[in-house]
Amino acid sequence: TIPLSTMFSRQALRTIVSRAAACGSVRSYSATSNLQDRVVVAVGGNALQRRGDRLTIENMLVAAAEMAPTIATLHNEHEVVLCHGNGPQVGELALERSNATFDVLGAESMGQIGYVLAQAMASQGVNACPIICQVVVDAQSDAFKNPTKFVGPVYGSKEAHALGQSLGWTFKPDGEYYRRVVPSPLPDEILQIDAIKTLLESDSKDLVIACGGGGVPVSRVPSCPSTLQGVEAVIDKDMCSSKLAVEINADGFIVLTDGGGIWKNFGKPDAKEMALVTPEYLLGTKAGKNFPGSMGPKIEAAIKFVQES
Repeated sequence: TIPLSTMFSRQALRTIVSRAAACGSVRSYSATSNLQDRVVVAVGGNALQRRGDRLTIENMLVAAAEMAPTIATLHNEHEVVLCHGNGPQVGELALERSNATFDVLGAESMGQIGYVLAQAMASQGVNACPIICQVVVDAQSDAFKNPTKFVGPVYGSKEAHALGQSLGWTFKPDGEYYRRVVPSPLPDEILQIDAIKTLLESDSKDLVIACGGGGVPVSRVPSCPSTLQGVEAVIDKDMCSSKLAVEINADGFIVLTDGGGIWKNFGKPDAKEMALVTPEYLLGTKAGKNFPGSMGPKIEAAIKFVQES
């Protein structure tokens, strides 16, 4: 059963985490920390870029400062690894430098967001350690045939059509607006996983920030697997965060969204947000199937964490 601490609004964070901590657990990993649980928290890139706001460093700093006290409270009670999205930020960078590849733009956005989050956490007395992670993907994945990952700002239909014509970009509806979409292959291997584990298993009290933006997408050259090359894609941060949570034997996986949790009978008069759900129910009802670029991957990531933990 998935307690929907895996997916909820920021306002519910303290209540749900406290409830989860009360359950207690036996660690299945090595650590010197006396904190109760190891928790991976995935924060969307939209948490630093509110809809309607201009994407500026100033606005990102303000949004991060608003988020920091809640993350700090969680960090003080649990062993936390923080992951973040980068959709709006990497899309904005792509607008500035349309000739740059998404692996490079992704790395740039991770450094930028990691710095902003680290500065915000420092104001709460928490030292953060952002790690730029390379994540291996299958360069022949079917994901490249059907781009689904939203990046960049929202546009009206006319502006999206004009950009698509001039730059060759693909756009899809995102609510009442349109956003650019790019391929989003599944993460196969987190190359910096040992470094993450080393930090967690030390006596450091630093907050680890890892797998930002789903990691920098790379693939192995078939003729020489030790050689890596960048891939033109953006890995879904929830899928990568879920994989990270499994690999570090996390006790909990939390996805913070700006749209609430999972709803039964979504869009109908009797719709109700659920508190508990099973993977079987989600798979049976094909929850999130109509939202492949937003809620869909979050639900899939939650299911994978429960099934593979």
